[in-house]
Amino acid sequence: MTGVHQTTVGKDEADQRLDRWFKRRFPTLTHGRLEKLLRTGQIRVDGARAKANHRLDAGQIIRIPPLADEAAADKKLPRKDVSGKDAAFIQSLVIYKDDEIIAINKPLGLAVQGGSKTTRHLDGMLDALQFDAKDRPRLVHRLDRDTSGVLIFARTVQAASRLGRTFQEGENEKVYWALVHGRPQYPSGTIDAALAKGGLKGHEKMHWDDEEGRDAVTDYMTVSQAADKFTWLALMPRTGRTHQIRAHCALMNTPIVGDAKYGAPELRDQGELKGMGGQLCLHARSLTIPKPGRKQLTITAPLPPHMAALFDALGFEEREGDQVGR
Repeated sequence: MTGVHQTTVGKDEADQRLDRWFKRRFPTLTHGRLEKLLRTGQIRVDGARAKANHRLDAGQIIRIPPLADEAAADKKLPRKDVSGKDAAFIQSLVIYKDDEIIAINKPLGLAVQGGSKTTRHLDGMLDALQFDAKDRPRLVHRLDRDTSGVLIFARTVQAASRLGRTFQEGENEKVYWALVHGRPQYPSGTIDAALAKGGLKGHEKMHWDDEEGRDAVTDYMTVSQAADKFTWLALMPRTGRTHQIRAHCALMNTPIVGDAKYGAPELRDQGELKGMGGQLCLHARSLTIPKPGRKQLTITAPLPPHMAALFDALGFEEREGDQVGR
């Protein structure tokens, strides 16, 4: 982003902290740099200086300063070398590459970014995906640690800005596959249930809350079923809330296999399936994005091994699901 511009806070972004709003929209902007931009007044809300903990209201205008220099400065920060093992690993995940983007098939269990207890993560390996590009790849969206599938990175500052807008404005089409317990009351439909975080610290999870929650909408379609015990769902989220698909599946009384947090039972007495349901069966199957000079680009990620094994045991074939989308 090379110039000052202004953005209006959307209805679904209300009551969000300013620093978290920036983190969602500009994943590569560090907290320290964000604090400096706030402290020097380069970021403003309705023309006034604001602090990181400022709670946003729908309709407020946020001044966003040029961030290209910030990204360049961030690139100059010293980084830990990527080990040969990690470089080979992340390069083996690549499923698409062009001049603007790189897409990988993220495996289950690997975090996108680090934290106090997370030292191995994708962000720490991205130098190995620079290849012949001028810049280090930039995060433009995320997947939960335990969700596998399509994850894309921008290869230039301009691509990061453009792709970021497509995610913010809902121009991308995302299709997730999930194996769930039971079967939904209706084979297809829309789950419109606002979500809010609750629970004790360290055990938080999302729950339905029409008063305090943020809008969350997910379309779904049944792909196939195994009697009344399991259903293969294709899910197309219209919004991007934390654990949205997991919480919405639980609200339909069809928790995702392997999702103990949201009520999934263990596969104890399921014959050949016994012991196979310990990992989350949620996969970002495809992502369709608009591309300059062409109508759209669709990137598809094969199933992870644990889901492929379950699908095979249940008699499901991947090609069935590719007929289902928006």
